[in-house]
Amino acid sequence: MRLLSQNTFPFALAVIITLSCAPTTIANAGETYELDPSHTHVVFSVQRFGFNDVIAFFPAVAGNISLDHDAPENSAVEVEIGVASIVSGDATRNEHLVGEFWFNAGEHPTITFKSTSVERTGEDTAEVTGDLTVLGVSKSVSLNVKLNKLGADPASKRDAAGFSATATLNRHDFGMSIAENLIGGDVSIRIETLAHKAE
Repeated sequence: MRLLSQNTFPFALAVIITLSCAPTTIANAGETYELDPSHTHVVFSVQRFGFNDVIAFFPAVAGNISLDHDAPENSAVEVEIGVASIVSGDATRNEHLVGEFWFNAGEHPTITFKSTSVERTGEDTAEVTGDLTVLGVSKSVSLNVKLNKLGADPASKRDAAGFSATATLNRHDFGMSIAENLIGGDVSIRIETLAHKAE
């Protein structure tokens, strides 16, 4: 079983982000890696009243990464997040966030990301750009991605790839404009993920 080398690192990750969903299928010639939901965390933070940042995360994440060894720019990633899985540390706030004025899980149960380009920016970094769909609105978003490690996962004994990624977006771009004078518009996103090579 051939491991992806550092020199052909394609950086197909994402985000940002399913409750009872199966991994999305990618039609690509590369090797397929599946996100491990127990080791994938999509975290976001937003300023609250000028006092502090509220931090929350989506624990329900599924997706695939297609790694093309010969043409890294053809690598791809698709991710789906279950909105109703959101955890903010407060039950009442969780209810508000999945309600109609925020993420509106009733009408828009998932957030999706589908990459459109991969551009290497360093030995172990890249910019992954793709279409992020929130509240039914799709916008192009770029992730700053870092490859942490490629190799055999000691726990599963399977070929694996670990990535970290960050991005900043504006919630107003997706139509989430409630409390715009009280809650910040810019949202910081951090992603930590482990992906195992599909068997």
